[in-house]
Amino acid sequence: MHIVFFADQHAESLGGAQVSMRLQRKYLERAGHTVTIVAPRMHAARGGQHGVADPGYVDLPSIPITTDREYAMTWPGRRTDRFLDQALTRRPPVDLVHVQADFWGAFIGHRFAHRHGIPAVHTMHNRVDVGIAAVTPLHRPVLGALNLWRRTALRGIGVQPRGADGWAYLAGIAAESRAVTAPSGHFAHRLEQHGVFRSVDVIWNGIDDEVREQVLADAPAERAPGPPRFIWLGRMSPEKRLLPFLEAVVASDVDADIEVVGGGAQLRAAERIAARAGRPRICFAGRIGYADVLARIAAADAVVQTSIGFETQGMTPFEAATLGTPTVVSDPDIAGELRGGLWAVPDAGADEPARVATLADTLRIAAADIAAGSAPEPDPQVAADFRQSSRTAAMLEVYGRATAS
Repeated sequence: MHIVFFADQHAESLGGAQVSMRLQRKYLERAGHTVTIVAPRMHAARGGQHGVADPGYVDLPSIPITTDREYAMTWPGRRTDRFLDQALTRRPPVDLVHVQADFWGAFIGHRFAHRHGIPAVHTMHNRVDVGIAAVTPLHRPVLGALNLWRRTALRGIGVQPRGADGWAYLAGIAAESRAVTAPSGHFAHRLEQHGVFRSVDVIWNGIDDEVREQVLADAPAERAPGPPRFIWLGRMSPEKRLLPFLEAVVASDVDADIEVVGGGAQLRAAERIAARAGRPRICFAGRIGYADVLARIAAADAVVQTSIGFETQGMTPFEAATLGTPTVVSDPDIAGELRGGLWAVPDAGADEPARVATLADTLRIAAADIAAGSAPEPDPQVAADFRQSSRTAAMLEVYGRATAS
């Protein structure tokens, strides 16, 4: 079977959905299938192993949309349709479209599936209403404009809702899908509750089985001596709440080593907070490779997850649980899905100073537990359920239904 993924961002760019797509491709190809990933061409240097000549990538003409040139966009329309159709003539006939995008990638993917009469599966990666509200106070008019764009780009594809909120938008981009999947139970429930799709399959994003085994084999049997070690990983953008995390670290005055992994537009602001506080034990590791990320998670005493209401799964707490590392969890939905092995940050409502204060309190509690040797242990069932081999097997069942119906 030839499966074509459609993404908003190139699979070699920074992000949990991109990591997931690379893993899905690896395990689908190992099962004998062909995978092509269609996404905007990157304008920054690629961080992954696949080069420009990789036949599994179709890089669409694009323009950069962030100052670090990490992310780009492709305008959906007839010119892009023609470019894509021509590019895919060099690949085998397409059996299934798997849209893993929420904006231009979704429009391009569903236009392609509709144009060629190919069944489509859609994975929802993004809570668009919360994400947009986190980055602009004008989120309502932005959502209205997005819904207008959606109805224009997908005219004639399924039944397009006339609403102007985030749920109408998601329902519109999934309108002609044979199946919809979500990477967590809490997000799947919300999608069904808001009428986005009648029955949503829950398929977690996974962890590479082999890399996990190697990381665990290389990990020391005993914890290295020293103060508690916390690690924060992700994209440095407002919805991820890196800056409030660093403010909480400073407010807590916790005796701990802090490592920040990732990149993005808020890096300079984060470095300024660390410099003003005079805390040399806040270390910025930058962007590092997948295996190194997992090794650092395994070596840490705790991962810190700080976004609230935005994540549709939140991969790092699950990767941590799979490697035996507990997490300080700010999002109650993620805390519920992890089923243990965590310190839950109490709900402080929408007041950001109160959120920072409760996170600081929780960091102090976690550091004390780690120092005392009484940190909570993750649920072992999460490790079994999070392996990519099991996630690919589950997705292949969805593909089978979609192509048979």
